[in-house]
Amino acid sequence: MALGYHGKLYILAFDHRGSFQKKMFGIEGDPTPEETATIADAKQLIYEGMELAAGRGAEPGAIGVLVDEQFGGDVPREAKEKGLKLAMPVEKSGQNEFDFQYGDDFGAHIEHFDPDFSKVLVRYNPDGDAEMNARQMERLKRLADWLHANARKFLFELLVPAEPAQLESVGGDVDRYDAELRPELMRRAIEALQNGGVEVDVWKIEGVDERSDAEMLARQTRTGEGREGVTNVLLGRGASDERVDHWLRVAAPVEGFIGFAIGRSIWWDSLRGFLDGSVSREDAASKIADNYLRFVGVYEQQEVA
Repeated sequence: MALGYHGKLYILAFDHRGSFQKKMFGIEGDPTPEETATIADAKQLIYEGMELAAGRGAEPGAIGVLVDEQFGGDVPREAKEKGLKLAMPVEKSGQNEFDFQYGDDFGAHIEHFDPDFSKVLVRYNPDGDAEMNARQMERLKRLADWLHANARKFLFELLVPAEPAQLESVGGDVDRYDAELRPELMRRAIEALQNGGVEVDVWKIEGVDERSDAEMLARQTRTGEGREGVTNVLLGRGASDERVDHWLRVAAPVEGFIGFAIGRSIWWDSLRGFLDGSVSREDAASKIADNYLRFVGVYEQQEVA
């Protein structure tokens, strides 16, 4: 099966688990069955917003959801029945080092839910802990090899957190790190993973401020034999609308970018309002749909500009 994915992808991401239960619900440790049901209902509400967006003119075949098994409830099944693209995570939540959520049974879980994309979130700084990077590389290659041997697509979310010395070199300024150091570190991380045999179909990457950096990253994801069809989507990182809009406008015209996978920037405030009783369920879902469609509009407007 050829690497890559053709067509647009506008993914609503709500596969958050550990951070979601802690920051949205204040739940530490393993949730009780009752708490799990409450969290699952919140994710069902997010999905209801996506269903509304699908009915308001979002492009068929391009829209999708990224949702987890633990708290996703019926969402994976409903999304597939609705004809939405389904992506599901493979990684254990809340860890700095990638590992499989279900250990050696990862393949059985993927086959059971049959998602269009199997996703990982990986923190990988090429100048970081070499031994940890090597362990991650081995596991990620195992996953990539299994997915492609079974005709499945790999969605790879890459985060490049700053090493202390890197942050110190820009005076501790996170914005300077993002602008001055992170783009090349991302390119090097992608290159290292490729050289380690981790073959990816769609890279889910942090936004960059300059078009030249987006072009550099797109070139790297397609560097090497057989990678001509590899594509990229942007993540939102929970940033403000203005920040995410800028990243979308930078990347949309670049060959190799096909859309986004945005989460908290779309649904966080609406869901918080529903949970504190200040917003009705219907209004919260409608606002989520509006936010999602607004980002689609920003991307598509810039893509054709």
